This record gives sequence, C-alpha cells and structure tokens, in this order.
Amino acid sequence: MRENLVRRRLAAGEVVVNGWLSIGSSYSAEGIGHSGAHSVTVDLQHGMMGFQEALHMLQALSATPAVPLVRVPDLDPAKIMHLLDAGAYGIICPMISTPEEAATFVAACRYPPHGNRSFGPSRGLLYGGKEYVAMANETVMAIPMIETAEAVKRIDEILAVDGIDMLYVGPNDLAFSIDGHVGFPRPKSEAAITRVLEAAGRRNVPVGIFCSDAEDARARHEQGCALVTPGNDFGHLTRSMAGAVGVVLGKGASAVPAAKAAHGY
Repeated sequence: MRENLVRRRLAAGEVVVNGWLSIGSSYSAEGIGHSGAHSVTVDLQHGMMGFQEALHMLQALSATPAVPLVRVPDLDPAKIMHLLDAGAYGIICPMISTPEEAATFVAACRYPPHGNRSFGPSRGLLYGGKEYVAMANETVMAIPMIETAEAVKRIDEILAVDGIDMLYVGPNDLAFSIDGHVGFPRPKSEAAITRVLEAAGRRNVPVGIFCSDAEDARARHEQGCALVTPGNDFGHLTRSMAGAVGVVLGKGASAVPAAKAAHGY
C-alpha cells in the first residue's frame, strides 16, 4: 500500500508542513502538491467547493508527493466515509468537543472490527493500492479539531479515545469560544493551546494547527506543534498580489486587505 508519509515524519519527530486549499481548483491543488508541502488539505468546511471539485483535487494531488487530507464540513459519518473512499489519507473533523463525538469520528474512519466504516473503497483502492482494505486502518489518519472551550476542558477524555492519530487546533474558533473574539491579544485561548499541547504530549499524540502565515507557523512549531499550516491558498494569493501591486506602484509591499484572523481557520 502507498505509505502515509505524514505518519512517517511524525514518528521520526520531523515537522510536517501542510498546504491548505480553499479554492476549488485541481490545477491549484496540483501546484500546491508540488510546492514541497508534505501534506495538502482540501477544505470542505470553509472552502468554496463541493464533493465533485474535491474529488478532482484529490485526483490531482495523487500525482504529487503530498499526502492528501480533507477537512470535512461536520461530524457526518457518511460524508467522512465518502471522502475516504475518494482517496483522502486523513480526515480533519471540526468542532469535536466530547469523547463521544471523538469516538463517533474515529469509528467512521476505521473498518471493522475497529470501527464501522462501510466497505466500498473506490478511489481509495486506486490511490492506496491493492492492499488498501487490509491496511487502511493503520494508514488513514483520524484528526479531530480542538476549537471549543468544552474540548479543552475535556481534552484528557478526548485523548483517551482509542484511534486518534493527531489533534488539530483551530485557533480562531478557540479564541471565539474562550476569549470572545478573534483579535489580538487573546491570552485565554493561547493558554488553552498550551494546555492541549501538554495533554497531548503526555499521551504522545502529535498536534497540528492552522497558522496565519509562515512566521506564525515557525513559531507554532517551536511551541511544540508537529504539523503546521502556514495559511491557505487564498491568503497566499492575495498577499502575493498585494505585494506585487505595491512594488509596481513604488509603495513597497502593500498591506494585506484582510486581517490575519480572516484566514486563520
């Protein structure tokens, strides 16, 4: 079966740089997949796309070195199974706040006897290879998002759920939930992120996080995050264009026309 290189890097203690796609384009997906990112996430929660576009993007990523991940819109086992069948090698699920939700999520990602994923591997078999069904449970990653005050409060219970491969922190929803806003400073949610990192470290579970840009990603890695997402495709596109406009007009790199938090999913 095709190896999940994210698992290999995490096991070796190496940082994983994760691309993030919010624009429904197989062409962009292919380009980001060749950018050097170790994994690329197709975002079906806040991204401007549906299943058919996501399928084409997963097909495009198949021709690149990057591991294809998907963020699903919500905790819907049928959608999760469908996207795994489409070839996702990992599922990021938003708003997991309780151990019961975490257990439901993990079960949807695993074939029996370790879960209740329905048989029908479709593209998973094409992408993963002929041993896909036998090895999917140990290859596909179940990644719950921690982004509510309740999730932080119950983090040890969530981590006790068997089969969680990594946590993924949503810093802005966490700030909304704990600080009441997404502006800076936001000391309460930052303290909560530290708590999540410490709890996950005790169980040797890696933590990923969405970041506003490359500098934020480097800082989060130094903080202890094993997987970092240095912004999404739309943010990189608009920042690059704004900078180019500023240079042409002799004004230097112009300010990004949206707050950092706007792209901090």
